[in-house]
This record gives sequence, C-alpha cells and structure tokens, in this order.
Amino acid sequence: VSTAESSSGKILVWGLFLLMFVLHQDKWWWDDATLVLGFLPVGLAFHAAFSLACAALGWIAIKMAWPHDLEAFAEADSK
Repeated sequence: VSTAESSSGKILVWGLFLLMFVLHQDKWWWDDATLVLGFLPVGLAFHAAFSLACAALGWIAIKMAWPHDLEAFAEADSK
C-alpha cells in the first residue's frame, strides 16, 4: 500500500465507501433468526464484521487518499 496520495487511491476509497454504504442497508437479514456461533443473530454478526470493515476502510483512506499538503500546512502553522 502506497502512502502517497493518488487519484486512483481516492477513486478506490470512494468506491469502497459507496459499497459499504449499500451493504449497511442489510435488509436481507432483518427477518433471519439464524444464530452465528450458536448465540449471535446473523444481523448482529454482520454489523460486527461491518464495523471492522469500516475501520479498515478508514485505515485505507488514510494510507491511500489523505491530502498530504493539508497535513504539511497544519504542521507549518503549529511551528
């Protein structure tokens, strides 16, 4: 994973964000009573995994699409 800001990195991050936005509306498991690991409703298990995926997306966004010129501006302003 490159730490440099790139337009392809921004496109990837935005694409993943939109995918996560759609997946968050998990209507397909609203009425499913299936238990994962014998105790966890499948919808709740999905949202636990979804939360971890959102954290990973945040990390990817920082590594691939963070505006480094903004960071340099903030560091120069604090000196």
